[in-house]
Amino acid sequence: VLARAEPAPHEMSRIDRLIRFVEAQKDMKFIRNGSEYTCEDAGRFLRGKMESMGAEVKTARDFIERIASKSSMSGKPYQVKFADGRTMLAADFLHAELKRIEAQPA
Repeated sequence: VLARAEPAPHEMSRIDRLIRFVEAQKDMKFIRNGSEYTCEDAGRFLRGKMESMGAEVKTARDFIERIASKSSMSGKPYQVKFADGRTMLAADFLHAELKRIEAQPA
């Protein structure tokens, strides 16, 4: 049996915090391949994608770049849409949150 490489525990914890952060957004939609999803659905989707593609991920940054930034099928970037209608790239949204997580004392 081949051992599956996994991110170090502290990186896995950061990845989990990023997914939980997405899931906690109530007034935001996650846009994937032109369709809007609730952030709860987006969290489930990201967890599933992490399950299937996680071997490519060593850090929270890898997770954002490889899993949470764009569709692996269409190549289209994921976006988030705020209650006021503004959109931004999901990668930028997640990088901002990762920066906040990293700034917190351990």
